[in-house]
Amino acid sequence: MNSNQYSRASPSIFTGDRRIFHAAKPNRIPARDESQAREGILRITRCLIFIAIVVTLVMIPVAAGAIPNLSVQTEKTGPEQVKIGIYIVDFNRVDVGAGTVGADFYLHLKSDAPVSVNDLELMNGMITSITTINDSPYEKEYRIIAVLTTEPDLSRYPFDRHTLVIKFEPRLRNEQEIILVTDPTENGLDPEADLPGWTLTGTGSHVTNKSYLRDEVPYSRAVFSYGVVRDAASTILKFFLPIMLIVIVSLSSLMMKVSSRLGLNASMFLAAVLIHWRVADAIPLVAYATFLDLFMIITYATLVMVLVSGILILKFTETRDTVRVDRVNYWSIRIIPVITIISYSLLFLTLAG
Repeated sequence: MNSNQYSRASPSIFTGDRRIFHAAKPNRIPARDESQAREGILRITRCLIFIAIVVTLVMIPVAAGAIPNLSVQTEKTGPEQVKIGIYIVDFNRVDVGAGTVGADFYLHLKSDAPVSVNDLELMNGMITSITTINDSPYEKEYRIIAVLTTEPDLSRYPFDRHTLVIKFEPRLRNEQEIILVTDPTENGLDPEADLPGWTLTGTGSHVTNKSYLRDEVPYSRAVFSYGVVRDAASTILKFFLPIMLIVIVSLSSLMMKVSSRLGLNASMFLAAVLIHWRVADAIPLVAYATFLDLFMIITYATLVMVLVSGILILKFTETRDTVRVDRVNYWSIRIIPVITIISYSLLFLTLAG
């Protein structure tokens, strides 16, 4: 009984063990899957590391090639440079009284950044017409007609000489942002440019700066200059020839001992005043003596001396004092012309300076 029971019980025990073993098998499957998952993660990690290395190796040359560009950009962080050139086609009438002159010229602009005439301002005049010739982003060319203002120096008038200037300046940006540079290859004066009554003597250009407020950053300014001299032939014919004829006639009357020369000299004096008034009316009032003023002072002094000598001769003639008449006539002929010639000579020598 016992053995049978034992024998019968044994299978149940083993069977129970097998059930126990079979029940333990599902716990071993997740462990195997976990190891496989780890291996998959390692493979993915290796792939990502490989891809990162490849990308790094590819990007290094690209970054190295970009470094020069960065250095160039660093170099360009300074103010923008704009090359400016002016080619004069013609000047119009110079109005010395109003201090204006008309100009017709080409304006050429060139820069590494987009530039336009709207970025600049004409500082000594007013633009009346603009025609665009070249409108590329970094290079512009315009045909401009403008009325320029000048500050004439009339100290040598009517043998005056002037410098006509064209001044351009950035409209808004100071010299920390933009600098103007004159372009000699684009500057020039047309050979057919003509200014009636004047002679063009030369051209020039330079760059300066201008501040409008104290402690303000100045603005870059490009200045283009053109020298002009009044035509000497027209000046001599229109002014000096009539005046010199008056002086010669007045001095010639010194050889006359008659009292009638007084009326002749008086009429010469009035003619000189009228000519002076007509010529001086063409220029504005200035605070200094011009060459014309000094010339007319000498002329008036000469005519007054001749008039005084005539008055003395008339007075002594009426008193029948022939000795004094001869004496006045003798010294008038020898002193007045000499003083006049020396004075005129010294005055004209000042023009040589």
